Amino acid sequence: MKCPRCQHDNPAGQKFCGECGERLGSLCPSCRAPNPSDQRFCGDCGASLAPAPATGKFRSPETYTPKHLAERILTSKSALEGERKQVTVLFADLKGSMELLADRDPEEARRLLDPVLERMMEAVHRYEGTVNQVMGDGIMALFGAPLAHEDHAVRACYAALRMQEAVGRYSDAVGRPAGLPISIRVGLNSGDVVVRSIGSDLYMDYSAVGQTTHLAARMEQAARPGSILLTVQTLRLAEGFVEVRSLGPIAVKGLSEPVEAFELHGAGAARTRLQAAAARGLTPLVGREAQLLTLGEALGKARAGHGQVVALVGDAGVGKSRLVWEITHSDRSHNWLVLEATFTSYGQAIPFFGVVELLKTYFKLEPWDDAPHIHEKITGGMRPGDDALKDVAPPLLGLLEALPGDDAFHALDPQERRHRTLTAVKQLLLQESYAQPLLLVLEDLQWADSETLRCVDAIIASLPGVRICLVMTYRTGHEHRWATKTYYAQLRIDPLPPHNVESLLETLLGGDARLGPLRQFVSERTEGNPFFIDAPAARTGWRGSTKPWPRLSELRREVTPRPDRRA
Repeated sequence: MKCPRCQHDNPAGQKFCGECGERLGSLCPSCRAPNPSDQRFCGDCGASLAPAPATGKFRSPETYTPKHLAERILTSKSALEGERKQVTVLFADLKGSMELLADRDPEEARRLLDPVLERMMEAVHRYEGTVNQVMGDGIMALFGAPLAHEDHAVRACYAALRMQEAVGRYSDAVGRPAGLPISIRVGLNSGDVVVRSIGSDLYMDYSAVGQTTHLAARMEQAARPGSILLTVQTLRLAEGFVEVRSLGPIAVKGLSEPVEAFELHGAGAARTRLQAAAARGLTPLVGREAQLLTLGEALGKARAGHGQVVALVGDAGVGKSRLVWEITHSDRSHNWLVLEATFTSYGQAIPFFGVVELLKTYFKLEPWDDAPHIHEKITGGMRPGDDALKDVAPPLLGLLEALPGDDAFHALDPQERRHRTLTAVKQLLLQESYAQPLLLVLEDLQWADSETLRCVDAIIASLPGVRICLVMTYRTGHEHRWATKTYYAQLRIDPLPPHNVESLLETLLGGDARLGPLRQFVSERTEGNPFFIDAPAARTGWRGSTKPWPRLSELRREVTPRPDRRA
């Protein structure tokens, strides 16, 4: 008997799945009699055993997977098949759907349920996860396979938060007026899977390693309606990026030992790895004196009214973000207004993604701000008596989804709305630079969406004569049109030379001669990449582990020989 949740084949007559613990039989919503899971109608009273059959748009991954994600999966499927991948598994379902929808007409039930599934799936796809199964009133999704992402756990957490927010709004607007309070529960766990095959219709055949799907399903089943539970494996990978509350060990069916669980409450303050690392303390900066000097000179010119653009270019982990952190947290940027936006690969398909991030920082918007609060903060945040900004508010409110539905801005054609939006953003930033120097930071620009890039082009063209310094980071190979500008400077950030690596390792590990082989090993393996030197320290047996690698300063305590206690 195949489990409807994890697709594991179970012996006939078994009541619960041997892989994920899901009940293999269905309780009739009418007479509550137990039935086999493959039965469509109750054997006692003949009532339907499902809330309503899934509509055509949910029956196959190719019908509900966005085109840009589907193309990436199919293009790389030959390289993905047979690979073992670390992933984060997400289960989400509508709690008590059988009881909520049992007395309703099937078509009416479907009209209520389909929007819930759509909101779940939109959240998954926004963060480039893959909805692997649609199970009537819920979904199963994978982050990290078939599309590989090193931050799969963070993406899964953000997706879970987004779907709870979206379903909550839907319940307030539709569910409660209809006398049907709608809430979902979500469970997350991280572990390994092996991708066996990917069909042309995007169905993925995989096998879980260990308790990967089992624990994710159990977290969902243990979650209260409206909440999100995750395991310690997921928290270790997302630590610093999310806010959680420990629930302590909880009993899990199928496991002899309790499992530590956490309730996800929101996104943390950190949006990048560096911000998460800064919370626990950064290692010394070495070998970047020349780059810091150039950045300081650019700030000096911009403060004097000669706008500047500085691009930090290099491969992942070489220290571009660290240089940005140093300049934004130094005396050089004192009395500057600093606005930052970090681009992500999942934001490429979202128009004005980076612009929205800048605006949220400028107007001090919080995740819990609703449309009225956003409207109040934006209109109140305009400088009083500034006639130049009188037409700025509608486009900005439109970007932040807080513009009233009857506003005339909605009636404009798309081309005009885009033009006015670009003009509004540029005008807001230029006007602000007259009041105080403005430092704009755009990180990982190689992932910027096209609309944000158009806005960046417009700002760069207007820099002469204003107090704006634009600092951006991007990886080698990103193309742009600014190289001919006299106020543009590009800094190539390369891996550290050997003498700087040795200096950094001596600071992290100390100068004990007995640690010489460790220092040499790390130096050779990391090839001068500062991120690889500090964050993922070499440790015997790290492969396949779900535990985060220790910082070298922590590793030092583990490998330093201890005094002989017998002495």
